[in-house]
Amino acid sequence: MDFASGCPRSHVRGVRVNVAFTSVFAPFHEITPDEYRRATEVTYLGFVWGTMAALRRMRPRDHGTIVQVGSALSHRSIPLQSVYGGAKHAVNGFTESLRTELLHDNSNVHVTVVQMPALNTPQFSWVLSRLPRQPQPVPPIYQPEVAARAVYYAAKHPRHKEYWVGASTTATLLGQRLFPALLDCYLARNGYSSQQTDHPNTRDANLWQPVDDGDGKDCGAHGDFDSRSHAVSAQWWLRENAKPLAVAAGAVPAGVAGVAARH
Repeated sequence: MDFASGCPRSHVRGVRVNVAFTSVFAPFHEITPDEYRRATEVTYLGFVWGTMAALRRMRPRDHGTIVQVGSALSHRSIPLQSVYGGAKHAVNGFTESLRTELLHDNSNVHVTVVQMPALNTPQFSWVLSRLPRQPQPVPPIYQPEVAARAVYYAAKHPRHKEYWVGASTTATLLGQRLFPALLDCYLARNGYSSQQTDHPNTRDANLWQPVDDGDGKDCGAHGDFDSRSHAVSAQWWLRENAKPLAVAAGAVPAGVAGVAARH
């Protein structure tokens, strides 16, 4: 998608945001080859084809930014989401290769990845699921506006190759670096129950065709978990405001020294 909605045009010109996906919630052995292929084509190759289309315009102009919307699951996969986790890992590998090629060419086209936490989007109502109960994001859950602000920030600051959004993303990725075997055991024990609500799974899936809210209307950006979702991520707020906070912190002792010198 071209990232322009609700943003000043001067700030987002020449930006491509890749975000499309579909998936299957099920143990690996219950997923058919056609289902796996379809979800991989959308969730991984959708990013590849979208990037190709963007580069056809950006490379001749030697200008532009591509934002890949990733996930904490792109570094630390969890049970029941082998399709999604595998595709997001592939996006990371593809993006790293592309970035080095752009650097080799001294290109002014930039590519960055925004690794997201659990988000309250309709994906958990749309996804093809073979679980007995309705799928849910693993808490803590953030509202989609948190993700939108992070993508907008990344589009304006694309030289940083990867952004982590949410304390849960930070904890997950650091934990994967330090204690991967411990996370394996924890997720094997808790990963099934934590991804299901207490309600039976009765929803339609969007794996093969779009779905709506039942009345022919678009489902919007929010899912079923508004009451449990955070509108703000303290971690991301600190990341986004790191430079102003550093300047302010440096100004305090300077001001104190100035007052002391005058007295």
